[in-house]
Amino acid sequence: MIIPERYFAFPKKLIEYVTSRGITFIFWVPSVMINVANMKALEGAEDCGLKKILFAGEIMPNKQLNYWRAKLPNALYANLYGPTEITVDCTYYIVDKGFKDYEPLPIGFPCRNSEVLILNESNEAAVENEPGELCVRGSSLALGYWNDFEKSAKVFIQNLLNSSYFDRMHRTGDIVYRNKGGEIIFIGRKDSQIKHMGYRIEIGEIETAVLGLDGIHNACVIYNQLKSEITLFYEGDAGLTGKQIRLRLMEYLPKYMIPTKIHYLENLPLNSNGKIDRRRLARDYLEGNEGA
Repeated sequence: MIIPERYFAFPKKLIEYVTSRGITFIFWVPSVMINVANMKALEGAEDCGLKKILFAGEIMPNKQLNYWRAKLPNALYANLYGPTEITVDCTYYIVDKGFKDYEPLPIGFPCRNSEVLILNESNEAAVENEPGELCVRGSSLALGYWNDFEKSAKVFIQNLLNSSYFDRMHRTGDIVYRNKGGEIIFIGRKDSQIKHMGYRIEIGEIETAVLGLDGIHNACVIYNQLKSEITLFYEGDAGLTGKQIRLRLMEYLPKYMIPTKIHYLENLPLNSNGKIDRRRLARDYLEGNEGA
């Protein structure tokens, strides 16, 4: 069943619709689940009937996921990951243990008929806890981009770990690592990796820490290259000051990763896919506007 789009703007009505139609399985982008949690839309709806809750498309913060898990403890939760080029998910993680609000949620393990390779900067297989680019191969790998052979040749390449026969893989541009338990942990995009104050920083690590703070409902971090400033945009408690946020973040991040500028927004802009519109934020706020 496809839920009418108009309900997604009103979390309470969305959950009421799910309950009234007897829906037991949902597959949503995290921004929808975040809105439901932020608006406390599951209050009084613990018997809504949801049994399987899947999500994919962007990072799912554990703070909001913990709200869902507290209200619907018997449902199965699964975090899915995958680029369009692999049609469409290639890893999964069934959430079967507890996480603190500020911890990252694993993207898990490869799906059947998919293999995930993690290549370090030397294009060698990354070892445990070593960050690297996630590459994927398998039967669902696309043939390339329509009518764009140059772009296809850059990211659909021969498996760099196999020189014995033709073996295509896709370079996703996502930076991940495998932890001690073999779980794949998403860090951020290769093109969002920045160099600030002489340090190499993953924007995603800052966002994960921010999203774990009380009073923060959603957040996005962008680097202002011209001014060498880490800029934070957030939804949540408008009464929070930049100083308060920075002091809280210093419990989880080194000083060089603390945002320089902080902007409160009533609502973060979303693109047509329901994801945070980073380009719009950069265009509207990084030039001329000042934060806290």
